[in-house]
Amino acid sequence: MGHINRSKPHAAALNPLLDSGLIEMTQPDSPRSPTQKYRLTDLGKQVLAPKDTH
Repeated sequence: MGHINRSKPHAAALNPLLDSGLIEMTQPDSPRSPTQKYRLTDLGKQVLAPKDTH
């Protein structure tokens, strides 16, 4: 049974969001920390905000 590398799909999903400024790391000085988390930036919140259609 082979080793499953979960980092590539993880990176493929997160890197475009990080690069576009939609999310940011909570621990940017420790990107590989096991306690690393991500949060929406102000731009990310704007993109996800409901649009007023009136």
